[in-house]
Amino acid sequence: MSIRLVIADDHPVVRDGLRLTVERSGENIVVVGEAADGREVLQLAESRPADVFILDIIMPNLNGIETARALLQRFPSVKVIMLSLHDTKAMVEAALAAGARGYLTKEMATRNVVDAVKEVHAGRYYLCPKIAQFVVEAGRQGPTGLRKRGAAPVALTGQERKVLQLVAEGHSTKDIAALLALSVNTIHAHRTNLMAKLNLHKQSELARYAIKSGIAKL
Repeated sequence: MSIRLVIADDHPVVRDGLRLTVERSGENIVVVGEAADGREVLQLAESRPADVFILDIIMPNLNGIETARALLQRFPSVKVIMLSLHDTKAMVEAALAAGARGYLTKEMATRNVVDAVKEVHAGRYYLCPKIAQFVVEAGRQGPTGLRKRGAAPVALTGQERKVLQLVAEGHSTKDIAALLALSVNTIHAHRTNLMAKLNLHKQSELARYAIKSGIAKL
């Protein structure tokens, strides 16, 4: 039986590159869908069942980390591979904490994507070589080694992360309320809580924090 694959990235060139690599590999992998953001992924998952999802970490509307959490909550048996321009420890830690079983950097993705899909589908983990190296090094420092090597992140709820991303992308409070099916007052409350938790005082500061943390992109 073929491995059914969904590729999600907001850049068509990246999606095309990965799809063509998979199609030309001769392996029993079929791309059953593509998406440009996290919300499209969740809609696609309902209509086109897949075994493995490749998710760009920083996508508009709903980023890869939040998409992975929602996807695995609805479909616990699927496997997720994160794709990113970034190879920071914080990014890798967030991806693994969200349930990802693979992590690819865009720089090497076309070289590693077929192996990654096969490995995670078989129930194993796949980290591209550069990522694997510092994960192993962190493991030697103990169970909290990876976290110790970076700044401890502020604990935000899933809803706060969604609001933060949409704020950083320039959506109005009314638009955010509509997108998340919440009241305008609730969005105001989330924004206030975010500023208090992060010790920030302006929307521009929230946007900078979201971009620096990989929650949103420029």
